Amino acid sequence: MDGLMQHEALIRLLCVGSVLVGLLAWQRLRPRRADAALPGRRWRNVALVLVSAGIVRVLLPLTPVAFAALAAERGWGLLHQVGAPAWVELFFALLVLDLAIYWQHRASHHIPLLWRMHRVHHSDTAFDATLGLRFHPAEIVLSTLYKLALVAVFGFSAASVLVYEILLASFALFTHADIAVPTRWDARLRQVFVTPDWHRVHHSVHRRETDSNYGNILSAWDRLFATHVAQPRDGHLGMAIGLHEFRDPRSQSLGALLRQPVLPAHRIT
Repeated sequence: MDGLMQHEALIRLLCVGSVLVGLLAWQRLRPRRADAALPGRRWRNVALVLVSAGIVRVLLPLTPVAFAALAAERGWGLLHQVGAPAWVELFFALLVLDLAIYWQHRASHHIPLLWRMHRVHHSDTAFDATLGLRFHPAEIVLSTLYKLALVAVFGFSAASVLVYEILLASFALFTHADIAVPTRWDARLRQVFVTPDWHRVHHSVHRRETDSNYGNILSAWDRLFATHVAQPRDGHLGMAIGLHEFRDPRSQSLGALLRQPVLPAHRIT
């Protein structure tokens, strides 16, 4: 466990970085849409995640994984009172965390203050793997606090939290990737997991579609809570990505993205 804690950041970087490199190569070889993006868009998305990581590091030096280790030492959380086998605890942790992130994501669309932060992610006018990195620092801070609270209540193990964090980040890249997944594979995969075609609907300019398909890893939550839209009304190749109110290239600079939450929280229906 000490080794896990010492190398947590490196483990996450290697795993998630490998996924990103692989998806960027896949996009280049077999794109689904090949969106024409603004120059420097990908680098801005990467720069935003680096800014976010630096701010979180300063404000919240204790990561969810480190906090889970601390909770285990202190005996905090429900799971420490039950003593379930490791595999049961891992399965339960992945399921509960993914359900909790589904509701966090859904709330970020319906609570105006949270939408101000989350719309930074939705204001991108192109769809590719780097969109999975594009989140405002304030949203990342709140999301981390939310995970810390979940760890405190349930007492997930540090290993379980690390596995979920890697899966969550990897799926964020995969589900936003501009990759051509064969239709029959997509049909099978989406029965369990969120796929790029499933999640692309969520980035439509149409409000009904934007407010759907909130799942991050498992597609079951959208089916269970009736928030799923199977296909975009304009088709995957013809649909427009982003928000009507942020289509000006000037709204896509790094500075504009950082300022975006303080702008009016208007939404076009």
